[in-house]
Amino acid sequence: MTRPLISYYGDDFTGSTDVMEALASHGIETVLFLQKPDEALMQRFAGARAYGLAGTSRSQSPDWMDSHLRSGFQWLKTLNAELCHYKVCSTFDSSVQVGNIGRAIEIGRAVFGAGMVPLIVGAPQIRRYTAFGELFAAYQGRNYRIDRHPVMSRHPVTPMQEANILLHLAQQTGLSSTLLDNVALLAGEGPEKADILLIDVLDTATQRAAGSLLWNQLRQTGSAFVCGSSGVEYALIPAWSAAGLIGEKPVFASPGPVDRLAVVSGSVSPTTERQIRHALGHGFDGVALDPVSLSGEDGEARIADAVRAGLASLDAGRSVVLYTALGPAADQGAVLDQSGDARHRLGRALGRIQVELVARAGLSRAVVAGGDTSSHALGEMGIAALTLKLPLPQTPGSPLCVAHGGPVDGLQIALKGGQVGNDDYFSMIRAGGSSHNPLDERAKQSGTAA
Repeated sequence: MTRPLISYYGDDFTGSTDVMEALASHGIETVLFLQKPDEALMQRFAGARAYGLAGTSRSQSPDWMDSHLRSGFQWLKTLNAELCHYKVCSTFDSSVQVGNIGRAIEIGRAVFGAGMVPLIVGAPQIRRYTAFGELFAAYQGRNYRIDRHPVMSRHPVTPMQEANILLHLAQQTGLSSTLLDNVALLAGEGPEKADILLIDVLDTATQRAAGSLLWNQLRQTGSAFVCGSSGVEYALIPAWSAAGLIGEKPVFASPGPVDRLAVVSGSVSPTTERQIRHALGHGFDGVALDPVSLSGEDGEARIADAVRAGLASLDAGRSVVLYTALGPAADQGAVLDQSGDARHRLGRALGRIQVELVARAGLSRAVVAGGDTSSHALGEMGIAALTLKLPLPQTPGSPLCVAHGGPVDGLQIALKGGQVGNDDYFSMIRAGGSSHNPLDERAKQSGTAA
């Protein structure tokens, strides 16, 4: 059996599909497991060149990581891949208490016996850039330093108030760190010795140089554990191609439109707000959900109400989006945070709603929106693994996938992070990857468009 090129642990489910898209769209057969697979499931995907394990560490505490993340890394180590990647969000949002990236690196170093851990966050493909150690991200066509980003500087759980990645990380770990900046990288300078090595990626040239350094030098000197965004995979792909390890990019055919689509959203992002509003204007019905009630004592009754409302639209032949917030103004996070794991319960409730809608309406395609939401919702849907159905170059990081296992086996599903996608994302998924769906025109002509 050929040794896998890479294994990875995704700190949330949407980020995990982001990596799968980057790999599989370049011809690297990839399977993403939603939990550690049994032998039968593993054999079903024997021969894959990349294996992922989708986790929830982005929304968890360091104590949770000490148990669950360590166990995940130990399983990934048994796969004997050339590299193991701890995948974090490309906006690097994290804190000491929630999604502590520093603690995750400490655990990974211990499990893999790694020396220096390379860290790559920049990924121009998804408009994330690092220059001289600072992180920049796009929003609405403009690039912002992450601590001035209109959304991420105000994230409801982990606001980014420091753009210097290593300074931000120093709040989370006592490990030493150093930077190989974009100028030094292109000049071929060697990195200084440290526990963590941040490698700038600003453009195509620095990305290629970073991938070559990681694969051809650092990996061979014991740096088999790496941390970062999907920028890790985007950097490695040219190095793998140059080494003859991968061939031409495959061609993916659109699966075509579906007549009905169900979306559940737990995102409070303004990006998702625009996408919901666009959907409501293009043939989707909207069902507003109360996140406090859904995660509270009367959650069972509220789940049943939501399913009934969603089925009413689907049974009438219309698509539907069920949402817990319409943008930041409707965020009830402060109330949710007063009750333990209310956010997690909310995600699980949305998963139960979605699996009921899919099963009872006979849907072939669905969407879950919100990074943390997806992580907990899919656990309730009984999905064991995901593979890539269709990459979406116009909105990278949110591909259409195929679900394997459980009651929704074969379902086409897209997981969309809060900051990901154009305004027409939900309509595009309904159309099978196209920005235009004849169903939109039909809805307008029949008067069913909201």
